Amino acid sequence: MNFGRPSPQPSPRKRGEGARRTTRRQWMQGAGAMFLITCLPARAADPALPAIPALAAYLAGRTPRFARLALTLPSLADNGFSVPVRLAVAGPFAPGPYVKSLRLFSETNPVPDMAVFEFPVPVERVEVDSRIRLAGTQQIVATAEMSDGTVYAATKEVIVTLAGCMDGT
Repeated sequence: MNFGRPSPQPSPRKRGEGARRTTRRQWMQGAGAMFLITCLPARAADPALPAIPALAAYLAGRTPRFARLALTLPSLADNGFSVPVRLAVAGPFAPGPYVKSLRLFSETNPVPDMAVFEFPVPVERVEVDSRIRLAGTQQIVATAEMSDGTVYAATKEVIVTLAGCMDGT
């Protein structure tokens, strides 16, 4: 402690004095890292499908793509007797493959194949609004089969506070 004496002031630094210098090797490593970051795909891993025997039988070894199909469900359903669901497939479909069918699969319902919507002729716009019954908290899987055999999928977990399939239907 300095009692009564002024503390010495540091001398002003000259430019570059005390600054960290970047080596050529560090510049090359940084440039290489930036190049790799721009080359890697910027997407998350596809979600895993739940183990539903009816879904596995329907897919029969095909691997669905997680694109184009939108599944809209509430994350929390107070009443499992009537849960709103919306399915939509992004177009356009003409002149390419069109949607042949939409399917909904349930992880824990007594009947896992909940709904099938078939489109025998090409339609301009594919959107389905409905209500479903859920037997508790579970994952719902929606699939869209195209006319060329491609299958798109979407999954959503729904937390159900009051189960709606207590009688086995």
